[in-house]
Formats: sequence, C-alpha cells, structure tokens
Amino acid sequence: MQKLLTHRWTHFLIMLGLLAGAVLVRAQDSSGIRALRNLAFDTLNRAYPRPASDQVVIVDIDEASLARPELGQWPWSRTVLAKLVDNLDAMGAKSIAFDMVFAEADRTSPQAFLNRLPESERDPALVPLLSGLPDNDALFAESIRRSGKVVTAFIWTDEPIPGQPRPHISKPIQISRGAALLHSSVPSMETAAPNLSIFEKNAAGNGCFGVRPEIDGIIRHVPLLFRMKSEGNRVATLYPSLAIEALRVAQNPRLMVKIRDLKPGEAGIFDPPLRMRIGDIEIPFDFNGEMPVYFSPERRTHYIPAHEVISGMIDPARIKDKIVFVGTSAQGLKDLRSTPLDLFVPGVELHANVAEQVLTGRYLYRPALIDGAELIFLAAAGLLLIVLAPFLGAVAMAGVTALIIGGTLGTSWLAFLHGGILIDPVYPSLCFAVFYGVASALSYVRSEAGTRQIRQAFGLYISPQFMAELTRNPDKLRLGGETRDLTVMFTDIRGFTTISESLSPEELIALMNDFLTPMSDLVMENRGTIDKFMGDAMMAFWNAPLDDPDHARHACLSALKMNAALDPINAALARRSGEGAQPLRLQAGIGINTGPASVGNMGSRRRFAYSALGDTVNLASRLESQTKTYGLTNLIGPATRMAAHDLAMIEVDLIRVKGKTKPVQVFTLVGDESLAQSEAFRTWADFHAAMIESYRARDAAGAENALNSARSAARAAENNLSFDPLYDLYAERILDLKENDPGPNWDGVFTAKTK
Repeated sequence: MQKLLTHRWTHFLIMLGLLAGAVLVRAQDSSGIRALRNLAFDTLNRAYPRPASDQVVIVDIDEASLARPELGQWPWSRTVLAKLVDNLDAMGAKSIAFDMVFAEADRTSPQAFLNRLPESERDPALVPLLSGLPDNDALFAESIRRSGKVVTAFIWTDEPIPGQPRPHISKPIQISRGAALLHSSVPSMETAAPNLSIFEKNAAGNGCFGVRPEIDGIIRHVPLLFRMKSEGNRVATLYPSLAIEALRVAQNPRLMVKIRDLKPGEAGIFDPPLRMRIGDIEIPFDFNGEMPVYFSPERRTHYIPAHEVISGMIDPARIKDKIVFVGTSAQGLKDLRSTPLDLFVPGVELHANVAEQVLTGRYLYRPALIDGAELIFLAAAGLLLIVLAPFLGAVAMAGVTALIIGGTLGTSWLAFLHGGILIDPVYPSLCFAVFYGVASALSYVRSEAGTRQIRQAFGLYISPQFMAELTRNPDKLRLGGETRDLTVMFTDIRGFTTISESLSPEELIALMNDFLTPMSDLVMENRGTIDKFMGDAMMAFWNAPLDDPDHARHACLSALKMNAALDPINAALARRSGEGAQPLRLQAGIGINTGPASVGNMGSRRRFAYSALGDTVNLASRLESQTKTYGLTNLIGPATRMAAHDLAMIEVDLIRVKGKTKPVQVFTLVGDESLAQSEAFRTWADFHAAMIESYRARDAAGAENALNSARSAARAAENNLSFDPLYDLYAERILDLKENDPGPNWDGVFTAKTK
C-alpha cells in the first residue's frame, strides 16, 4: 500500500484528478470564481483607467444648489427645471438627459395650490387669479418640447402596478433577423415607473436608467437595452438606456437605434456578437443587452453646479456641443453607486461614463469565446506542469511555474492594455500555484519515501547509532570520493570449499545467512559500515561515512566477539549432524588494517556503491588470507596495533605479502584491555617477544627456549584461543635455522607466495 501511495503513476493520477477538478470548477463559473476574475479586472481598470474626454458634462444638483434660498429643497419647482432646460439649450447643449423621474405633478403649481385649499378658506378674488396662471408642469413640458434635446428617464419596478402606464418610446428600435433573440434574452422588467406623459411625449427621447450591481454591490456592466412584455404576451418591446437615448438625441433626434448581428467573416474572434448603430456610431454588446463599462476616474471638473446654470453664471463654452446629464451628488437624495474605481459615486456618473466611452470608442470585451479559451489554456498548461513535474527539480519546477503564471498575467495585462480584452489571470494562476504546491508535496513524499528506503538500506550496513547521527546531520555524508583514515576488516569462513561440497544449495544459503548475520551485527554494533558480501566473505570498514575517533579499537572489539558469536551456530550444526558424523564447524578468518584509503560512492553512473579502495584495503585482505598460514583467527596490521595499543596483542611475524616489496609487522589480537593488564598475559607477551627477537637475531637456542616458555605461558593465560599452530610453525623455522645457514642477507621476513 505504501509503495502504491508513493508511486509516480499514483501521483500522476492525483495531479490529473486535481486538474480535472480545476477545469470542472472553472466550467461551472461559480460566484467565487467570478469574484476573483472581477478583482483582476478592477485592478486593471484602476491601474489603467480610461482617459477622460470633454464631450460629456454633468449638471449636478449638489448640496450647494439645494442650499440656495431661491431654489430651496428638493423637489424643485418645475419652473426652475424649465429654466434649467432653457439655459442649457441656449448654451448649445447637444442633448440634455435627466437622471431622475418626474412621476408626479408639481405641488407648487398654482392650480395644485388652489386644489389643496379648503373651500371655506378660498378667497373669491384669489381663485380666478390662480386659475389663470400657467401650470408649472406645462411650462416644463413646453421647455422640453421647445428644446428638442431633452431625454427623460424611467426606472423599472420589481412589482407590477395595476393600471400603471407603460413608458413612452420615442423611436422604436429596429432589429435585424439575427438579433431577434434579444426579444427573449434581454432581462425583462415587469413594469416601470415612468414620467408624466406630458413630459415623455414632448421629450426627444426616453430611456431607462436602471443598473444591475453584481453580488458585491459593484457595477461593472450596464444594460443598453431593457425588455417589457407587450400586452397579450406578444413580442416584447425593447427600450434603450438613458445613455443610449442621450447619444441618439445628441446626433439627431430623428435617428433610429438599429441593432444587427455580425455576419460571418465580419467579426474578429474576440468581438461581441451584436452591434448597435446610432447614426455614425456602432456600439458592440452581447445578447444580454449589456456592455462592460471602462470607467474613467471621477472628474469634479466635469461637474457643473445646477444653481450656476440656472443663474447663468457659467461660461456657455462649458456646455456648448456637449452631452449634458442632469443628476445629483447630494447625500440626502441617495443616488450613490459603487464602481471599480470608487466606492461611492453619483449614479449619474455611470451614464456619463457609458456615453463618453461610446464617443471615444474605448470598449472592453469579454465574448463567450474567452471562456472556452481559458478552459483550454488551463487544461493544456496544467497538463504541461503535471508532465514536467517528475523530471524537474523544485527550483526548475518553480521557474517553469513562475514563467507560466507570469505569461498568464502578462497576456491578461497586454490584452487589456492594447485591445480592451478581459482575460482572467487570477484563477489559472492560482490553479498553477496549487499544482506546483501539490506536485512539490508529492515529490517530497516520494523523496521522503526514497530517503526512508535509503536509510533502511543504509541501516543494513551501518549501526543504528550511526544511522541516527547521520539522520540528524546529513551533511556528514559527503557523496563522492574522499581520502581518510579507515580501519578495514575482511572476514571469511575457514574451509568453505569443503563445507560447501557436503551441503545442498538451500542448506548452503541458510548456513551463509547464519554466518553473516552475527558477523554483520557485530560490525554495526561497534559503529562499523558493511561494504559488501563476497560469497563466504565480508568486507567492512570504520570511520566512514561518519567520523569515529576510536575506529581501530571498535574494529578490534568486533573481531574479538566474532568467533564467540559463532558458538551457538556450531552447536546447532553439531546437533544436526547426529552421532558418529563429523560435525561442520564455522570459524572466521579475520584481517584488520588501518591507514589512508579512498572512500565514497564508486561504480558506474548507472550503478554505484559506497565502498573503499587503496593499499590499506588490499593489506587487510592479504592479512585475512594469511591467517591460514599461521593457524590464527585474526591478523592485525601495525597501524591498527598502534591505534588500539591498550588491547591484548602479540606480534606474529614480519611478512612480505604478495604484490608488496616492503615487509609488514603483523600482530594477532588475543583479548581486550582487561586481559592486556593481567599478569599472565604480560608474562606470556614477554616470552613471546623474546622468542621473536632471538629468532630474528639467529639465536636458535635462545629462540627455542623462549618458544617453550611462551607456549606454556599461552596455555596459562586466560583466553580461549589455541596458539599451538603458530608455535609449531616457529618450531619448524627454528629447526631450519639450526640446520641450515640462511646466509648473510637473511632478514627474518616471511614472504607470502599466495594472496
């Protein structure tokens, strides 16, 4: 199960599932994803707002205007508004659009005032006087008619109102056959709150000023068209927005709004599907009847206080040949909206932005094709990251991910800056970042599994204590070759060929496992590293990969325990052989040497192992082989003897191993430091040293006497080893020394003929 969870294909499938989920979530286009997308587009609009022009101005019913005593609080008398229209017309406004509804009669009209007076309070002389005065609404309607430039406004209502008149449409909207879907796709309104008919019928245009904020309350799209079902549920009537009517009237009140669909080959791949034509102006929009607004910053210089227009205090050049929107920024009138650039702006600012955007031709586009293109890009780039993840390291993968995210952000930025195209950079970038994070986490899991496997494998070669230290300080494991002092041990089974002839392959393998297990356990328990197993032999070394100041001593302590560790195995072999049969007996030959060696990962680029090479290693191997010559269980090199001088050792010989010209002084390990300090061992060591010294001095008699004393002393010393084979060998050499003159060049060195 663990192997399955850490397999590359498992992680590949996990990443594919993650990618599929990301694509599916994007395809559903939830409100959360739209919010992320809007965040990016708002940021771009704030960073690069649409440059303002001077073709549109706003006459503002502001706090200062409401504070003028001659004007008073809102609503103003229609005579004041009539004067406002007359002055704007005289100043040369191209169109005058009111961002408000005049749904009720003016209460300040003389006839309305008379109607509110009780019969008992009416002055007979006052009645004919008031009745003869003109009606304020009539005066305002006359100013509207006389101007020929006024656009009135209406707003939809959520609940149908019985008997509510339908808004007047100044000019019907002409729709091509391909755009007929607008009759059912444009959001409908149940009913509307229109102006008094006297105003609508005298106005040059009539449009709806309704807007639809998004879920966060910010307005990013404005409807250009509104739909209201006709009586009898026949084809719906389409109404223009206030901004569209202001643009139409500004060009020519007799113009008609014409809507057409783009013919094949006429539109670019990013163009919206519909065009609204007003005279020489074409406006792109979608089948929802909406257009994204490219906002410019609020410009107070484009605001003209209403009281200055009414009093004639402004320069007519500020009005001449401009589209004028009449609205309010007064706090108490509650006509405030939120845009990507400002949290609170007067609602009239929206209509001014739309009109100015059309006049300057700076549009934003997000056609349906973009959604599909973003999905394809998300899938393709995500798949690329998934495919590359197993082959790249963390840094390279981070670089590739950063390039893809940077390319996504850069493409969105360039598309917005040079084409007004809205491409979502946020959701794909977040997905790519998540893909990288998950891929890195999965790679880490694989790496940890591999590291754990390496630790487990390395744990078969070095002691648990060393493994724990290596885990805490991985820098101590320097891969590659290095030269350092090592203590190297070789050990193999004595008489292995004879033993193997009497066993089946299965029995031989079991016997080898029984032999090598305690040998390797002792090496690792004493901080050693197992290099390799070679049939019946084992190579180990100390002081690598981690430092071990007492490496020579630890190797010698391992050797002391090795043959003793085989006693239970030999006892089992004896029981298995039965009565009368010669039992198999395992005995190890051990060679130990200390000195400089090259250690590290060695082998080919495809396959390598942590190993050691050098003369120190070769001599340890030769010493293990020569234990058979002397009938000893171990031979120790001189550097090992010097490093572990507190242990009980005696010199064995001066030997010139095969392949070497210089002789080496070799020793055998007898016991630990407690034996070395015993009186019996020191007596034996003295006799033994005297024998070696007399032999090399060609004193055969002295050597023979010392040999006999050493043999006796060896048997008296507390150790489980037999040194009779060694002393038998020296007895033969001493006899030969007596009988044959070795000549003047004899140096007492034994030259080995075999490895």
